[in-house]
Amino acid sequence: MESMDKFTEFVIFSIGEYAFTAGKVITVFITVLITILLVWLIKLLMFRKRSPDKFERGNIYALFQIIKYVIWIISILLILETLGLKLNALLAGSVALLVGIGLGLQNTFINFIAGIILLFEGSIKVGDILEVDGQVVKILKIGLRTSKAINRDDIMIILPNSLMTSNKVINWSHQEKKTRFRIRVGVAYGSDVDLVIKILKESALEHPEITHRESILARFVDFGNS
Repeated sequence: MESMDKFTEFVIFSIGEYAFTAGKVITVFITVLITILLVWLIKLLMFRKRSPDKFERGNIYALFQIIKYVIWIISILLILETLGLKLNALLAGSVALLVGIGLGLQNTFINFIAGIILLFEGSIKVGDILEVDGQVVKILKIGLRTSKAINRDDIMIILPNSLMTSNKVINWSHQEKKTRFRIRVGVAYGSDVDLVIKILKESALEHPEITHRESILARFVDFGNS
């Protein structure tokens, strides 16, 4: 026991009055390991259902993200306390630095708050189909600062969270699977309008996911610029 105490009290390095001993390093390592294990177990329990409903999966994912961030914040605070760093003194001694960092990272902070809003509010979930800045994308992951989405060309897009909370966003999958699309089609001058309308209707009816066949409508809207 005496040799173990000597080992844990062995000073690896020191900064001013703060000494980093082997015992503190081991405690930090164990804390991080327990945190990772705890997050993994919670994820395993929350996603144990093989094929949850899309909306249910989105809610579960949002809840898991919130729990994960809370656990890591608590873990980091415990680590700082273990290392002997007093947060009050640390914050008091670096107010000017924090103000400068806050001004420099203003957009990052806005996106951070937007990420928390998205996770808590639940208006946008993982798997939702959105129209953002004229692009139709599918949300793959909602993070604290940015979210990952994929467009119809299978290109990964990184979206700042503030873009989805402060701008107009169309959520095609928020309520029902049933959606009505309006598609503008241009044809050459002199085309047979009745034939064009007939072809458009027949093309729409060939789609396997049409639910209300009588709601299909084709109209001649206007003459475009030649």
